Amino acid sequence: MKLALPLGLLGWYYQNMSKSKLVNRNKGGRPPTGRDPVRAIRLSDGFLDKVDHWATQQEDQPGRSEAIRRLIEFGLVSWHKAAGRPSAKNAGKAKDLAAKTIDRLEDSGAPAEERASRKRRLLKGPEEFREIRVNWATKT
Repeated sequence: MKLALPLGLLGWYYQNMSKSKLVNRNKGGRPPTGRDPVRAIRLSDGFLDKVDHWATQQEDQPGRSEAIRRLIEFGLVSWHKAAGRPSAKNAGKAKDLAAKTIDRLEDSGAPAEERASRKRRLLKGPEEFREIRVNWATKT
C-alpha cells in the first residue's frame, strides 16, 4: 500500500527547509609571506654548505634564502661592472703590461726599427680588427 502525500505538503517542504550554506574551507598550508612568487632550484649539499658558511660570516647572519638572494645580487652587480668598458686606468695598465711582455719576448737580433714596428703592430692589433674593436666598444 502506497501513501500519497498531498501536493501542498511537498511545496511547503521545499519552501520552509533552510538552504544549505556554502562553507569556505581553508586550503591549509603556510600563508604567503612575500609578494614575489616562490622559485625552486636544485642545489647540491656542498653548495648549500658553502652558502651557509658565507651566511655565518655576515654581520647580521641572514637565513639561507636571504643569503642566496644576496649572493646572486652580488654576482649580478659584479658581472654588470665587468661587462662594461674598461676604465682608462685599467686600459693603460694593460697596454704597459703588454709592452713589457713584448719587450721581454722580442727578437734581439732584429734592428731597432723593425722591433718598434712589430711592437706597434702587436699593441694596436691587426688592421682588419681595429674597426671591429672600435665599433664594439661604442655599442656598449
